[in-house]
Amino acid sequence: MPDPDVVIVGAGAAGLSLAYRLCAPGGAVPLSVVLVDAPPGPLRAPPRTWCFWEPPGGDYDSVLAASWSQLRVRAADGAATVTRPSPFRYKMLRSDAFEALADRRLSGVPTFRRTEATVTAVRDTPDGGGEVLARDVRGERILLRARRIFDSRPPHRLPPARTTLLQHFMGWFVRTERPAFDPTTADLMDFRTPQPARGLSFGYVLPLDPYTALVEYTEFSPAPLDTEGYLRALRHYTQEVLELGEFRITDQERGVIPMTDGHFPSRAGQSVFRIGTAGGATRPSTGYTFAAVQRQSRAIADQLRAGRELRMPVPYGARPRAMDAVMLRALDSGRVDGADFFTRLFRGVPGERLLRFLDGGSRIHEDLLIGLRTPVVPMLRTVAELSFKTRPFSPRPIRPRSFKARGEPPPSPPLPSFPPSPPTGHEESTP
Repeated sequence: MPDPDVVIVGAGAAGLSLAYRLCAPGGAVPLSVVLVDAPPGPLRAPPRTWCFWEPPGGDYDSVLAASWSQLRVRAADGAATVTRPSPFRYKMLRSDAFEALADRRLSGVPTFRRTEATVTAVRDTPDGGGEVLARDVRGERILLRARRIFDSRPPHRLPPARTTLLQHFMGWFVRTERPAFDPTTADLMDFRTPQPARGLSFGYVLPLDPYTALVEYTEFSPAPLDTEGYLRALRHYTQEVLELGEFRITDQERGVIPMTDGHFPSRAGQSVFRIGTAGGATRPSTGYTFAAVQRQSRAIADQLRAGRELRMPVPYGARPRAMDAVMLRALDSGRVDGADFFTRLFRGVPGERLLRFLDGGSRIHEDLLIGLRTPVVPMLRTVAELSFKTRPFSPRPIRPRSFKARGEPPPSPPLPSFPPSPPTGHEESTP
């Protein structure tokens, strides 16, 4: 293949989604595409889970792990709020199923090529294009030139921001001895977890059948826990809160997602563009990314396949970003109680409207109505504070693997049944 039209760096959700849409059948302008994936090792993301909401009939419905028409939030006292956000369904997609679907389409495209290499540099060239420097699995240098380059690699450093929290989590796929889950209902937030000094924590339960579910412990806070901290929290949640009894852990996932009002630029040069989390597709107030990645990749592909000049889509508008900045600051400052904040939203706002709000698609009058369901005085104080806070915090360095996955591979040897022995008081406590 001669120099391609497009080079995509990274084969995670953003990179693979863009390749999938650029190489779809039809299109006024056929495009040649090279996808550069990291070789097996620490730079390649392990299997992971993506969740999002949309009406039935989406592009990936045939490979979903599960979906739910009913969502539940539990307050700190256990009171449940259940909503049916029709026409939306909450959908769970495993990365291996998504990759297999994309591979089936891309394998039959003669103008598509996928290569494994470790990228060392991405930059503009004097002729108006861009180039990717890399080394293949044998250590030999590779040079790829293209008119446009889309870089989906996670950022090594977060941008300057007034407020930065991290959404960090660890989850177990569990198989119980008795029916323990309602497969019709996903638990988005269960606040029957001890709350951290800053931010909030909650349980997250996605049932696949009465015996099987993904059970996660999640925090919004300034820094991740160590492994033992997550294990203590999960033991407490699965035993003391959910009372699951005996179960086997069949897989696990762990990750860190940035929640920041810092600006992620969509361009790294005249011909180099950032996509995915690096391009601002992560919603600062929730951490959800996959749906915005699909909007972003669809908009890019539609323009290029029609032969139009590329205008990079903005994942979220100015109003949602401003509201996110206020919410993050209110949580981080302690002006609002996070568990009470989200519980009140789900109790007072219809599910379909709230999901559109959380995805940045609500109208201004809906935003105002939703705002009345929040603690008005603390939020107004936060708005006033942010209007005078112009000096951003220093950028925070991020470990290269932090955003590579919504998960880590299961440990070896095989995961044991749980609990193998009676828990101690220390194991039952959370950090």
